[in-house]
Amino acid sequence: MTHQEVLSVIKKEKLVAILRGVPMDRIDGVVGALIAGGVRVLEFTFDHDNADCIAQNAAKIRHTVETYGDKVLVGCGTALTVEEVDAAHDAGACLVISPNVDAAVIARAKELGMVSMPGALTPTEIVASYEMGADIVKLFPAGELGLGYIKAVRGPLGYIPMSAVGGVKPENVKDFLNAGVCGFGVGGQLVIGKAVKSGDYAAIEARAKEFTDAIKAWEAEQ
Repeated sequence: MTHQEVLSVIKKEKLVAILRGVPMDRIDGVVGALIAGGVRVLEFTFDHDNADCIAQNAAKIRHTVETYGDKVLVGCGTALTVEEVDAAHDAGACLVISPNVDAAVIARAKELGMVSMPGALTPTEIVASYEMGADIVKLFPAGELGLGYIKAVRGPLGYIPMSAVGGVKPENVKDFLNAGVCGFGVGGQLVIGKAVKSGDYAAIEARAKEFTDAIKAWEAEQ
């Protein structure tokens, strides 16, 4: 897919599932459950507490891309360095998500034709990252900022596509979308830690369906 096609899918789907700390032997169960629940965009995060995180995350990305093909779009998350962007790209990722604004990371993602989604907090960071080439600016941590903050920054900066990460649940999906974000990333509220550990993939599928149904309900009201 082209860069623009990937970006269009992300904006259409709205939901990015964040797979943080999911071991390799649980990847297929979790990814299969998310797909069954209607999720199409996945983010595999780099665990910087682990010295081998680049190779391990690249392996998860490569496996998912090769196994599930066009059923999902696969990105990397918590990308802090150009080296991580390169590794994710080589493994087949098409999306780079970061918790911060780093000019080199954004530039490398764009150079490789990947969608760039850096994390920002202040209006200055939001504008700066967009001017650096960000496709979507991730408001992080959105749950701590609150809906009032999101609406406030959307006022003067409504021309910049923004997503929200943190604090999003099925019951407040409508509130976040009404606040003006084009989507959101969800980790533990979707990829439930206890369910991953126990192999309860039905619980993850059911939770995924709650999120995707909430998005459909909001779209039906527009």
